[in-house]
Amino acid sequence: MTTRILSISGLRGIIGDGLDPIYTTRFAAALGTIFCGGKVVVARDGRSTGPMIQHAVISGLLATGCEVIDADICTTPTCGVLVRHHNAAGGLQITASHNPIEWNGLKPFAPDGSVFNRELGQQLLSLLDSEAIVWKDWAGLGKVTVLENPAQPHIDKVLSLVDVEAIRRKKYRIVLDCNHGSGATCGPQLLQALGCEVIVLGGTPDGRFEHIPEPTEKNLGDLCKAVIQHKAHAGFAQDPDADRMAIVDNNGHYIGEELTLALAADFVLERRKGPVVVNGSTSRVIADIAAKHGCQFHRSFVGEAHVCARMRSVQAVLGGEGNGGVIDPQVGYVRDSLVSMAYVLAGMTDKKKTLAKWADSLPFYTIVKDKITCPASAVPTACDALRKAFPDAEARDGDGLRLDWSDRWVQVRASNTEPIIRIIAEAPETKDAVSLIDQAMKVVAEAVAPFLKSP
Repeated sequence: MTTRILSISGLRGIIGDGLDPIYTTRFAAALGTIFCGGKVVVARDGRSTGPMIQHAVISGLLATGCEVIDADICTTPTCGVLVRHHNAAGGLQITASHNPIEWNGLKPFAPDGSVFNRELGQQLLSLLDSEAIVWKDWAGLGKVTVLENPAQPHIDKVLSLVDVEAIRRKKYRIVLDCNHGSGATCGPQLLQALGCEVIVLGGTPDGRFEHIPEPTEKNLGDLCKAVIQHKAHAGFAQDPDADRMAIVDNNGHYIGEELTLALAADFVLERRKGPVVVNGSTSRVIADIAAKHGCQFHRSFVGEAHVCARMRSVQAVLGGEGNGGVIDPQVGYVRDSLVSMAYVLAGMTDKKKTLAKWADSLPFYTIVKDKITCPASAVPTACDALRKAFPDAEARDGDGLRLDWSDRWVQVRASNTEPIIRIIAEAPETKDAVSLIDQAMKVVAEAVAPFLKSP
């Protein structure tokens, strides 16, 4: 079987087992057909397989008459910014985000620099299955323009959000773990522009990850040690395409991905009143922060496209996901670790608090995440089993199943990006969150066991 995950948000697959140059070229050509041969920004994260995918993508776009704006290695949010900056028809980021090193993928952008919504995504999927791709003849082929310093427009937008001089006066010392991802192309530049002394880990964007790429606690031990060693004010960890960020406080404690959005919301909503949107797997702490600042709170289905669609519908001032992804419409409708860094530093400056004390001042919940490698087809069975196991909970369908009680919740759903089922639980006390997810994992594992045994 090939390992290829195709959705309205794009494509991910394992190189040599689902993701090959022929399919990649067709995907790009379908995108070029949608963009009617216009300008298309193409960028990639630092993965070693990136050049192969990049050449296949450029071939497909040129063959459909597109002008390719080649940004080479840069972050996913940078690609979105560049689409608007160059008034392009769209964009395509080559990345598998936090997936393991053998994966790569394609993430398309709409003309407004946002990820594809459902309508555009369905149009792309339909075109891939048809014979309607518009191949140009020799006289109609596109051309390639290579960008110099593609990160600068993105950095400039982020700097415009905060009081740069106030942050510069603090002279923060920051350890930044780029983990050899594309964040190395702009993360250090942004922090230096904010007057920080920056200690960079994995600063060469070559995809040679020094640890498992997902920025979770078990993968960031070296960052925690480095913060203590260098007596830093904070440690920031980006995922390979730098749309997500996890945080280590000044005591070397991992405070996680969930608090990335929480800290940003606490800073932004105090100054800019308006709705905030998160997905159904994000901590309740954001709802508490929104209430504290007198702002509306909304939830969407999991997935960047769903969050952005809801943000537009309610005119949200901020949004994001509990995986460390902050979305600010002033920069673009895409998760952005640079926005996260800027808001965390601005909040520390404004509140005159260490990062640890600021984080401790927020409402406390423990959120626990686990997963089971399993086909998405098993999710309905898992949902039914979980619903029966917890009949006293309020059940919400639509994105897997979420069960809510007055002070805790648990969710089971299929991943949008990997062949796994995710189980997430949250409660005010750590022991209760752990107990809840242990119970849920046992129920789900028993329910999906027949799917694992199937050939």
